[in-house]
Amino acid sequence: MNISVKTEYALHAIFDLAVQPQGEPVKIAEIARRQKIPQKFLELILSSLKQGGFVESRRGAEGGYRLARPADQITVGQVLKYVEQSKKTRRGAPDAFTDLWKRVDAAIGALVDTTTFAELARRWKEAQTRFVPNWDI
Repeated sequence: MNISVKTEYALHAIFDLAVQPQGEPVKIAEIARRQKIPQKFLELILSSLKQGGFVESRRGAEGGYRLARPADQITVGQVLKYVEQSKKTRRGAPDAFTDLWKRVDAAIGALVDTTTFAELARRWKEAQTRFVPNWDI
């Protein structure tokens, strides 16, 4: 599955907000640094995600971005579809692979439509704590 850089950055931004303490606004510069996203590009992405109802912002010194709803209510598929909505689908005459690509898209859709950012955050945290080296001698 090919996704645009914009979509990949949007997914990483939502993920970053999902692993932060709930309700605490996070500054764009912090997200950009942690996720290695150019800050100016991230500003545009977060603005779009705000219009889509995924994030909300607060202005001021204590401001920043946070998820507009709990991470367990936002799926990867929702973000993918929102950001990629302008991307064109495959066109052309049907060929031997047409049915296969439809089934591949359906399988991927089924996975991303049921995977929430809360689940991603939980799995990521578990993976990070599982592989902590033991320095006991």
